[in-house]
Amino acid sequence: MSLLFTPRAVGPLTLKNRIVVAPMCMYSAVDGVPQPWHAQHIGRMALSGAGLVVIEATGVEAAGRISWADTGLWNDEQEAAFARIIRDIRTYSDTPIGVQLAHAGRKASTNPPWIDRGGPAPEDKAWETFSASAQAFKADWHRPSALDAAGMDRVVAAFVDSAKRADRAGFDLVELHAAHGYLLTQFLSPLSNERTDEFGGSLENRMRFPLRVAQALRDAWPRTKALGVRFNGSDWTEGGITVEEAQVFGAALHAMGYDYLHLTSGGNVATARIPGDQPNYQVAFAEAVKAAVPEANVMAVGMIVTPQQAEALLAEGKADLIAVARAVLDDPNWGHHAAVTLGQPEDLPVQYERAGATHWPGYAAARAPAA
Repeated sequence: MSLLFTPRAVGPLTLKNRIVVAPMCMYSAVDGVPQPWHAQHIGRMALSGAGLVVIEATGVEAAGRISWADTGLWNDEQEAAFARIIRDIRTYSDTPIGVQLAHAGRKASTNPPWIDRGGPAPEDKAWETFSASAQAFKADWHRPSALDAAGMDRVVAAFVDSAKRADRAGFDLVELHAAHGYLLTQFLSPLSNERTDEFGGSLENRMRFPLRVAQALRDAWPRTKALGVRFNGSDWTEGGITVEEAQVFGAALHAMGYDYLHLTSGGNVATARIPGDQPNYQVAFAEAVKAAVPEANVMAVGMIVTPQQAEALLAEGKADLIAVARAVLDDPNWGHHAAVTLGQPEDLPVQYERAGATHWPGYAAARAPAA
């Protein structure tokens, strides 16, 4: 039996396999409301053969969106739109669907990446941004306001409200976004946190606000549904977050009752040199956290593009779950094709079975290397 296709318990949720579609921003919402594009995209991912789909970073307040085209979950219209999408998916797929709740902090108020390379939003679309410190992400970006006590209270309340909306909308899982240089990472990293109060300086202090958000989310999200967290193992810059700090943070989250720890990296320093073209370039962070918290479910991500890679990482004990992102955009049947590659049942929707390995004589030819 392939490890990749062995079921895995994630808190109260049992996944049919270890493949997770990682959150990927679509930058296609209107006023935070998901559009027909999202219905098509999320629905297609639900048919990909993955054991779990986690949809894109979704702002818990308007100021928390990365761009003006991001999804949000702070009002009734957004909640209703997500509920419709999930309700429709449940007529043809039982794949668990999660949402990543996020706040972009100083990296908010931008364009989608295909407009001006995702730089600061124009004046008519921009908004005030907030961070751990009043330090801009780049020299030519907006300068954020350092969150004060009232601002922190507002953000915590926003995460709680969005979690309640996610539950009502029918999501099976929430993933807390504490990675990629967004607000919670801005507190965690000494490169972006210059505070001299109880929220800055030592690791204990830098973790204080992210852990407060995490605890509030844990308290608000039903124990009958799964809860995970994505966080950085490195800033890829000297003086930034270290893997040892990630181990401490991960252990604290696991003790708090988070059902999985999803390790990624980068995004906090604009000039960081990230080896994103290297296979498994982030796996070492997952492996380190797994070693520090062996009883936790740990998820690896980062240029994992073949089923053989994924299977090997599980066999070597480096992770318990494998997240795929662009590979599944490239091949929306990645999970089904991985099953065939690893000698497992293809598990296609019945409507697609005649195009599968068992029934279609052209299957092998369609996947043969070009001459």
